[in-house]
Amino acid sequence: MLERVRDDLWQTQAYSPFPGLNTHAYLWTPPAGENVLFYSPGDDEDFDALAGLGGVAHQYLSHRDEAGPMLAQVAERFGARLHASEAELESVREFAVPQVLFRQRHVDDRGVEVIPTPGHSPGSTCFLVPGADGARYLFTGDTVFLSDKGVWTAGFIPGISDAEALLASLRLLSALEPDLVVSSAFQGAAGAHTLDGTSWASCVEQAIATLPERAARSAT
Repeated sequence: MLERVRDDLWQTQAYSPFPGLNTHAYLWTPPAGENVLFYSPGDDEDFDALAGLGGVAHQYLSHRDEAGPMLAQVAERFGARLHASEAELESVREFAVPQVLFRQRHVDDRGVEVIPTPGHSPGSTCFLVPGADGARYLFTGDTVFLSDKGVWTAGFIPGISDAEALLASLRLLSALEPDLVVSSAFQGAAGAHTLDGTSWASCVEQAIATLPERAARSAT
């Protein structure tokens, strides 16, 4: 069953790829139509509910870890156009061929601001969306998330992520002013968090402090 996050934003059931780590996909239903699915669901249990809200016209991936067999199923059921980073094309097209590739920062025809944020992975990408009632939704993928201890945390994986690139991406994100922040993977009870007047820049500074010492030190 889908759960409403905002008037125009719904989340699928939680999927746990690893113990202690959860993820949702999120359906954005803009007034103009052409519903957008951010990230990827873990199974097809919510497909009928997605269809009841108008289906999925576009699916946006934030990074290569969201690529999997469900991409082909979403495309087959809804005819969704797949959007992904050109930097991670090889990983994604193992499961489905994207129709739209991200190469640089831009605002697309749906009003989604596509923001390349390499670091967690080479093609990690965030999305800033004009939501209901003038709110701004920031989809951060695994670039930054709120931990189960209530600490904003950088998505750094030793041996995989690039700390310096991630630091630069976090600095870029700190200039934004979102009202709702929605990560892909998350710990704890939820992946979507309303800031309620909290400074997003201060949240990002908290995440920067979780980077390896050398990268965090260069931020000062």
